[in-house]
This record gives sequence, C-alpha cells and structure tokens, in this order.
Amino acid sequence: MSEIIDARGLPCPQPVILTKQALLAHADVVCIVDNETAQHNVTRMATKIGRPPAVENQDDGIYLRFPPEVEAGADAVAEPTMAVGQAVPAAGPLVVYVSADVMGRGEPELGSILIRAFLHTLNEVEPRPDAMVFVNTGVKLAAEGSSVLEDLQALVAGGTEVLICGTCLSYFELKDKLAVGEISNMYTIAETMLRAGKIVSP
Repeated sequence: MSEIIDARGLPCPQPVILTKQALLAHADVVCIVDNETAQHNVTRMATKIGRPPAVENQDDGIYLRFPPEVEAGADAVAEPTMAVGQAVPAAGPLVVYVSADVMGRGEPELGSILIRAFLHTLNEVEPRPDAMVFVNTGVKLAAEGSSVLEDLQALVAGGTEVLICGTCLSYFELKDKLAVGEISNMYTIAETMLRAGKIVSP
C-alpha cells in the first residue's frame, strides 16, 4: 500500500522535506500537491536521488507517484552519487552567520517567512552546521516568542553550537529572554568565524 503524503497547502519547503523523508522510509510513495511550484520542487529533489515521479493532474490536486524502485539494468543512466540536501563537506567547521531576523532585503513579511523556512530546513539537510552565530536583529530569533525556537532547539540537540551576541541582546533588552543558545562575545564569535571552513549567511 502506498504511503500518502498530502502536501496541499503546505509552504515551501515542507512538500520537499516530507516527500524526501517518505522516500527514505517507504518503497511506494504518493505525494499530493496543489501547485506547479511544489510539483517542480518535489520532482527535482526526487530526480536527483533517482526516484523521478509519474505526474497525474486530478481535480483535487497534482499526484506525484513514486513506485517501488527496480534494480537498474546495464543500460540505466547513472544518477548523481550525492543525495539531495547534501553539500560538499568543507575543510573546517561549517558556520551559519545570521545577522537579521529576516532573510534577504525587501518585504519584511516575506523575509520573515524565508528565514523561518531556512532555519527549519537546516534540520533536514546534510551536513548540519557545526556552529551558528546570531548578531544584530538576528538575536531576536533566539529569544522568547520566536517562531523558530523549536528548530533552533533541534539543531542544538543535534550538536550544533549556537552563539548569541551578548552586546546585541543587551541592546534590544533581550538578555533575560534568551530561550536557546549561549550568550557569547565578539572574541569567541570572531574566533569561530576565522576558524570556519565555510561560512553561510542567509
């Protein structure tokens, strides 16, 4: 019996994440989405791991069917060896530098949606960051009331070091409201970044 993933109405990147998890756990999967963007994103992910779907448009949604894998024959086209969601490991620690509580410039509401999606996705891809540094308005993401606390707590539980700028917390009067991570200083932050093999900033 097929594992059904109903991703209709879910924001990016949830359809991709849920489908990937299902494909890793089940042989026969069906994902239902309600827009072409989600269809393309799921299809691209699945194709990269060698599971391209059959697509069927129905009245209640777009059905992406992933039948059980069959053993590749001699004439099969080789698939990429790196699974989707995996980056090339860096020579040193991977550090994510978060300098704002939004992602990108422009509409603040959109930027808030994007940063939430980015931080959530960090729990689903490999490699996970070795450390995360939060400065300026980025520290608000680690304070009480933040919508990404569960995602940050999951990263900490998985071994990611989360450093929060103490000066920034004081500036925004959030020192007593820190909910995840550890209060740090510019010396430690600079040292962490200078020793990084790769720094990613959303």
